[in-house]
Amino acid sequence: MFPTELVKQLREESGISISECKKVLEEAGGNLEKARGLLLQRGKQLAAKKEAREVGEGIVEAYVHPTGKTAALIDLRCETDFVARSEGFKKLAHELALQAASMNPASVEELLSQPYIRDPGKTIKDLLIESIAKIGENIVIKRVSRFEI
Repeated sequence: MFPTELVKQLREESGISISECKKVLEEAGGNLEKARGLLLQRGKQLAAKKEAREVGEGIVEAYVHPTGKTAALIDLRCETDFVARSEGFKKLAHELALQAASMNPASVEELLSQPYIRDPGKTIKDLLIESIAKIGENIVIKRVSRFEI
C-alpha cells in the first residue's frame, strides 16, 4: 500500500478514479512520475479506442477577453448530451476557447499542436486525451475561430 496522500495527489492531478490511481501507483512501484506516465499512456490507448465513435452532441463555447477586443469560439463535440452538459466538458470547452483567444491558431490541427497555456509541458492534444480518459467518451474539436479588433 502507498500513502493516502500519494493516491490523493495523483487523483487530484488526473481526475481518474481512486482505484485506478492505486493500480497505477502499484505498477509504478510508488514512483509518482512513472505513475503519471502510465496514466498518460493509458489515456492515449483509451482515446485511440474511442476515436471511431460518432460525436453527435457538444457545445459551442465563446471566450471574450476583458478588453472586448479579442474573442474566440470553439465547437467541441462529444458522444452524448449528458456529457455535453457536464461541468468537466464545459470547463474543457472554456479552456480551449481561452487557448484559441490567446494563441490565435489558424486551424484545429494547429490548436492541437500548441503548448497548453496553463501547462506548457503538455500540448492541447495531451489535454484532450486526458479529458477523454476522465470523461470516457470521444471528444473532438470540430471548429475554432478567433476574432480581433
